[in-house]
Amino acid sequence: MPTLRIDELQPGNVAASDVTTPDGRVLLATGGTVEPWHIPLFRGLGIAAVTVEPLQGQAHLQMAAEYVLEFFAFVNPDSMPMVQLYRYCVEMVAHRLDEGWSLPPLAERRAQNVEKLADVFPMEIVSPNRIVVHETELASFPDVYFKIREEMASPTASVNRIAQLVSRDLSLTAKLLKLSNSPLYALSEPVESIQRAIDIIGMDELSTLALGVSAINYFQGIPPELMDMMSFWQHSISCGLFAKILAQTLGEAHTERFFIAGLLHDAGRLILFKKMPYASSEALLYARENQVPIVEAEQSVFNFIHTAVSEQLLRTWQFPAQLSELINHHHAPMAAPEPRQAAIIHVADILSSAVGIATGGMYVIPPFDENAWNLLDLPPEAIGNICHAYTVQADETIQAFS
Repeated sequence: MPTLRIDELQPGNVAASDVTTPDGRVLLATGGTVEPWHIPLFRGLGIAAVTVEPLQGQAHLQMAAEYVLEFFAFVNPDSMPMVQLYRYCVEMVAHRLDEGWSLPPLAERRAQNVEKLADVFPMEIVSPNRIVVHETELASFPDVYFKIREEMASPTASVNRIAQLVSRDLSLTAKLLKLSNSPLYALSEPVESIQRAIDIIGMDELSTLALGVSAINYFQGIPPELMDMMSFWQHSISCGLFAKILAQTLGEAHTERFFIAGLLHDAGRLILFKKMPYASSEALLYARENQVPIVEAEQSVFNFIHTAVSEQLLRTWQFPAQLSELINHHHAPMAAPEPRQAAIIHVADILSSAVGIATGGMYVIPPFDENAWNLLDLPPEAIGNICHAYTVQADETIQAFS
């Protein structure tokens, strides 16, 4: 319990023990509330300090600080950007506690009922190539995207024909219109047709959005007992949004590709979930129980990480090379052909993992590459502004994918 000096005492503080005079007379009983007149009375009687109950906000800040610290176990405590991010997360968690949210109990950090899950390959022979070949032999990527690209590559490409191609896929059309009307673009007038969306956003940008939405529609059948897919896509969309905000802050062109790279940064992990669900559950359990990042757990269980799978997958799907490099290097941005651009996805992944702590995230933040942050040439204080910009846009952007 905090003990406050008389000059620190405030009306509204609640006494945690009896406040008594030197001769033992009780001036304020345990549980009593300090009134304005108590303070000069205590001072006049020579009472130097009073032990009080923590204020709710103070108690929640302390709980939040201890809780959030566990998620930053693999982060350099001397990194000023991460110090700023830690403080922001503590405030977010404390605010949610003030609103009545409860910290997730330890039991929720354990995957359950995974014994029935069967892996496609035994661990002795599993490899990224085997996994991707097996996946792509059974299911092909939606061809609407390739038809759009083919039309765009034509010297006689037209907005009308592209709009017609998109409109044949009702689910794709609905999501693209939702995105066009989301805070991603903050347009002054509503967009009610794909042709209008192309006119405003541009053919290249809409094609990139179509790629991302088509990819989301592709990933079905993830075992629900293995992964809460709503939380997974929340993290992915958040990463995309952070990537776009960072790209805009840095003056990058064609920021949709950063949004889609963030959206699909964990595509390789989804293929692992589909093809190796039992081994994936082992990796998730390892990460939770040992408080290590999932990427570290994947390396321990599979001897490779999910970006090795996405590298094979995106090549097979004929994804644009520049977009693929952003996705495949988000854990190793300095090894990318364009390190600064990959650094945007790397930082966006860290930020989206961090803000997920306040919504029940279960995994520690991935390792943060300080060199990647330095490439962005942003001050540590920019973290707060970027997180605020994300908060303003997050709910509506996430709903656009529902």
